[in-house]
Amino acid sequence: MERRVLGRTGRLVSVVGLGTWQLGADWGEVSEADARAVLDASAESGVTFFDTADVYGDGRSEEIIGSYLADNPGAGITVATKMGRRAPQEPASYTLANFREWTDRSRRNLRTERLDLVQLHCPPSSVVDDDQVYDALDTLVAEGSVAAYGVSVETVDEALAAIARPGVATVQIILNAFRLKPLDEVLPAASDAGVGIIARVPLASGLLSGKYTRETTFAENDHRSFNRDGSAFDVGETFSGVDFATGLTAAGEFTALVHDVLGPDVSPAQAAIAWIWQQPGVSTVIPGARNVEQARANAEAGSAEVLGPLFASGVREIYDRYLREQVHGRW
Repeated sequence: MERRVLGRTGRLVSVVGLGTWQLGADWGEVSEADARAVLDASAESGVTFFDTADVYGDGRSEEIIGSYLADNPGAGITVATKMGRRAPQEPASYTLANFREWTDRSRRNLRTERLDLVQLHCPPSSVVDDDQVYDALDTLVAEGSVAAYGVSVETVDEALAAIARPGVATVQIILNAFRLKPLDEVLPAASDAGVGIIARVPLASGLLSGKYTRETTFAENDHRSFNRDGSAFDVGETFSGVDFATGLTAAGEFTALVHDVLGPDVSPAQAAIAWIWQQPGVSTVIPGARNVEQARANAEAGSAEVLGPLFASGVREIYDRYLREQVHGRW
């Protein structure tokens, strides 16, 4: 597994990390035993970066990671969590007092005195532009409860605003073969500033795995059932904001591209993950995994050979044909 420096944190992390939203049971039920098995398999496969949030399962994801790290103190894992979604999504919620309360809770859940990295969890755009917010985050670092901070964003403009802040170590953004807009400005700006890029939703909520059909259904408590219209949170977090039918068509083309260019031994999911971390400026990609097999397969993508210009041009062609109108302008 290749490793890269995670922006201004200075930490070396695996180019394929692990997103743990699903361990909070927000993608359907996942037992604690299965969650622990996913963490084990990921670490054994060379993953050294776990991404979580204080609202994933109302802290369940953090607690499982904290328990795992307590039992494996030499695992060498960097943990990034997020804060900000436990309060009304308005600028008045983003205060130093709330930051202290939220990070104290995360430190208890993760069983650590100092958080490796805490990220604002897709806050309102005005928060990303607020000087006082960054003053409060700097205070957390000075107090020693947080080693570094970053911002998880929804839009390119938010990403660029965060990158311009001298204390921001990382920016997390949706980036995948169905969401190419960050390639144009965000990645070059982050690279120039020394800010790490954490790429989330790498498989477009599973579409890019090539395993879904029009008959595929999801559990009621799975966001792929209840958030297709963005009624619960930003629609970009669900299938990258692509309507399911269009996504299936584009995913079929993507699978054909993988088989034609890379051969039958590379899965569409592995190709999708490898394509992301091979973009200049990306620090790590955080696919989720609900079982050991997925965790190991995702990690294998971290040692994939360079996919090459033919594959890259195929990705762009699929995007331009099926997705640009629906996705590009919105973000």
